[in-house]
Amino acid sequence: MAENLSQSQIDELLKKMQSGKKVEQEIEEPKQKVKEYDFSSPKKFTKDQLKSLNNLYETFSRVVASYFTSILRDICEVNVVQIEEQRYNEFNNALPDTTLVAMIDFKPGESNYDETALMIEFSTSFGYLIIERLMGAIGDVYMPDRDYTEIELAILKTVLERITGHLKEAWCNYFAVTTSLRSIETNGRMIQAFSSQDVVVIVTLEIISGSFSCTANICMPAENMDAVIASFSTKYARAAKQQDPEKEKAKKDLVLDYLKQSDLEVEAILDQCQMTFGDILQLQVNDVIALNKKIDSNICVTVDGIPWYYARLGETKTKKAVKLVDSIAI
Repeated sequence: MAENLSQSQIDELLKKMQSGKKVEQEIEEPKQKVKEYDFSSPKKFTKDQLKSLNNLYETFSRVVASYFTSILRDICEVNVVQIEEQRYNEFNNALPDTTLVAMIDFKPGESNYDETALMIEFSTSFGYLIIERLMGAIGDVYMPDRDYTEIELAILKTVLERITGHLKEAWCNYFAVTTSLRSIETNGRMIQAFSSQDVVVIVTLEIISGSFSCTANICMPAENMDAVIASFSTKYARAAKQQDPEKEKAKKDLVLDYLKQSDLEVEAILDQCQMTFGDILQLQVNDVIALNKKIDSNICVTVDGIPWYYARLGETKTKKAVKLVDSIAI
């Protein structure tokens, strides 16, 4: 279809024709989309494989976050920030001189896959934070200008062995593996786990605990891992298919029948009040504690600690009872 000319373009053409100038139509060549490709560092994994790997380490992050919360005695969050491929020398050159690296033997359960190694790198400050909290300290992290002592490395070894076990559990949800802590390295310049030109996959985790935050990196060789990841990503790929409504209803009914047999703790909470420690020490038998609720007001009934109903106090057959009067929107 011919392009319509605007009035200004028509006027310009008439001026050129009157002056005797040659009118040439400028034809713009369509711009081609160019996709950059680095032949020196080809990509080993597809987007689907990286997505499967991301799901695996999301599970690992949730488990490790719970473990860090218990040993740091503070709420800890661990999130997957990014997963990328790069040369090992790029990763190794980015490591600081003093760091905390767990070298882990990674052995697939099937014999047709080769044994390899993984690296989990933590910041030195995070290592000192773990040591201080396990020793009972509180407050900000203490960062001494020295290397870890033998006793501190023994403490960190126990922690890293637990992390290695959680890594195995996360992988076993997709692929049978065996993991074990090989060694602990603290000098980033002395680590030569892989060849400098090997392609590796770097999983970056963000660790947040209170006012402290840092990153951790998991380094995996792409040469030995691509076949493993390809196998479980294909195995766990979900095929889009129409489910039978009757079978789905039968599954839901079966699950509901099992849930009906579960025991749940139901509590009727009269009221909550605060007292000083001195007043509590002076409490005696037959003392009366005044509550802020009236005798005919509603009380809260919880199911496994979750507020579920409003109720009224009463009696039935000479026994104290509560009558449910309304449900609490959840």
